[in-house]
Amino acid sequence: MASSSSFLRSPASFQPATGACGHVRWAQPLAPPKPHRSPLPPAATPGVPRRLLLPAAAGIWDFLSGGAAGAAAAPLAVRRGMQLFQQGDVAGSVAEFDRAIELDPRQKACTSLAEGAVAVLPRQVHNPMSNQAPDICNCNYPTHRWVSVFFHFRTLAYYIYRFEDAAEQFRLDVAANPNDTEESIWCFLSEAQLYGVDGARNRFLEVGLDRRPVMREAYALFKDGGDPEKLASNFSSSSGGELFYASLYAGLYYESQKDADLAKSHIVAACKTPYGSRSGDYMASLAVVHCQCRNWTLEG
Repeated sequence: MASSSSFLRSPASFQPATGACGHVRWAQPLAPPKPHRSPLPPAATPGVPRRLLLPAAAGIWDFLSGGAAGAAAAPLAVRRGMQLFQQGDVAGSVAEFDRAIELDPRQKACTSLAEGAVAVLPRQVHNPMSNQAPDICNCNYPTHRWVSVFFHFRTLAYYIYRFEDAAEQFRLDVAANPNDTEESIWCFLSEAQLYGVDGARNRFLEVGLDRRPVMREAYALFKDGGDPEKLASNFSSSSGGELFYASLYAGLYYESQKDADLAKSHIVAACKTPYGSRSGDYMASLAVVHCQCRNWTLEG
């Protein structure tokens, strides 16, 4: 039985339409639709120059992170934080860095030498010479606040009793800059508080050769052990920063050995050198803060 559905018929079964005279009338093919023409001229759509993409992206970020005003004010807070630390105001320094992060969250991931790392600094300042963690230096800043850790401020963690965080920071830094002698030494100082001198030496973070003779000798002292008096005496007649650095690191070595008296003697001497008292170097400021945190007077 034939189906009544046209979908099942063969093409031959379709008959063309006929006109009144019997002529076959073939259907004319449909013309394609004419494109719509707007009465308005087309809008110009030039490509966006690459030089405009970065400012545009920065503008979007400023909008999402608090605006350009906050981003512009954050570096000022960082600068004030650095100045306050150099003046011995550790609490004020940390407060300014906290403020910088609030103004511009990108400061939280700020780096020195292109490393991105942050450290939690708890409230109490720790004196490595004792087994307790007294709150000294009046560092009453909020517990567990995050601080941008530019290289100049990484050593702050040493003065807080979170040596594990400090050591991790120094190791991350050396992974990015494998020739940083001072990062290696400060990692040792932090881990000596955690594992003892022998344990820290077994984990010693080796770096490349320092171009400064005084730092080469200091590195060898911490890495292999030895006599810190020899380090100090080898540069006792040196000018510039060598005498300062020799005295500072001799004192820090004694501190790792829990010898408070000799540590004090050398670090106070470092502060009193011309370089320690007038250079404006961050490490000179750190030596002064170090003494303040231990109530060591620089007078006399």
